[in-house]
Amino acid sequence: MLTSGNHTFSKREIGPYLDRAGSKQLRPANYPDAPGRGFTVLTARSGARLGVLNLEGRVFMKPLDCPFRTADRVLAGFKAEGVRCVLVDMHCEATSEKNAMGHFLDGRASAVLGSHTHIQTADARVLRGGTAYVTDVGMCGPWDSVIGLRKENAIERFLTQRHSPFDLGNGEVYLQGAVVEIDDDTGRARRIERIQERMPE
Repeated sequence: MLTSGNHTFSKREIGPYLDRAGSKQLRPANYPDAPGRGFTVLTARSGARLGVLNLEGRVFMKPLDCPFRTADRVLAGFKAEGVRCVLVDMHCEATSEKNAMGHFLDGRASAVLGSHTHIQTADARVLRGGTAYVTDVGMCGPWDSVIGLRKENAIERFLTQRHSPFDLGNGEVYLQGAVVEIDDDTGRARRIERIQERMPE
């Protein structure tokens, strides 16, 4: 299952795909009246179920529906269905908003993983209530870049305040993310480990 964020609807052609039965793509659940879905329940071969919720923050971003109240509503639905293990992708700009969501859902979600800023943070931990948290899992892309883009173009934007191409950076590529171990019976996280691996050329 793929989660997404603020670029989901950059191309209008995505709408029919998001609405297609069996689509493996989520969009943030707090978009009002949008195609597709913002959450789902996955079932492993073992029979364990995992609720996945995609949210987008509002600080320095679009004025969407409240992600905190959306999380309350979706998690209540998961609980009613007996889903104990829940992973939340909190896609937003402000680290404070991600951090607040982690504490807001502590003990109710198995993991709150931040995304969007492309820079992996060093604060991965299990919160007191049993929720694994990291402010940003990072990106999968070229290391010698500015959030994946050619560094020369990004620097030009900052110097001139004019548009420059969004060209992908070059060179060695890294995979970043996190692995979370969850207790199936309680839904609490046992541990979280940040991943940063150079990909073979």
